Amino acid sequence: MSSATLEAGTAVKPWRLGARTRKAVLVLHIVSVGSWLGIDVVMAVLTFTAMGTDDQSTKALCFRVLELVTVWPMTVSGLTCLVTGVLLAMGSKYGLTKYWWVVVKLCINLLLSTLVLVALRPGVAELADRGEANDLAVPLGDMIYPPIVSPTLLMVAVVLSVFKPWGLLRGKK
Repeated sequence: MSSATLEAGTAVKPWRLGARTRKAVLVLHIVSVGSWLGIDVVMAVLTFTAMGTDDQSTKALCFRVLELVTVWPMTVSGLTCLVTGVLLAMGSKYGLTKYWWVVVKLCINLLLSTLVLVALRPGVAELADRGEANDLAVPLGDMIYPPIVSPTLLMVAVVLSVFKPWGLLRGKK
């Protein structure tokens, strides 16, 4: 007897989101990705403004504002995107681990969400402290990567959502 049937012989119907619920979760998922991308754009503007200016007050302000507009808003967006993505995957025919493109999107989200808290947060906190103390002799070289890498990977996830390449994982039905 397969795992899809009960002992009484009745088929177990897989859990699916209802049409209205699915649409609501999908809207929230899309909005969370859009806000995450927007936060990345703001981070890029602040980072490249701080790198390109000779005005110390502008640089200090950029350092302080980075802390306000990046870490926690990005964390909320990332976690919202993760939860809604898991709900959409589990509540649809795609499943969470049936298709390569879903697994890759999940990995991208987990990677970026982890990097925000583990790598970005300490760097941004240090910059904010330096901005507050007007200690602005800090190289911003490492800070150019987050606003480049994050939107690139998020766009890869969007493309995967649209084109759904690679098919099923081996052994999955």
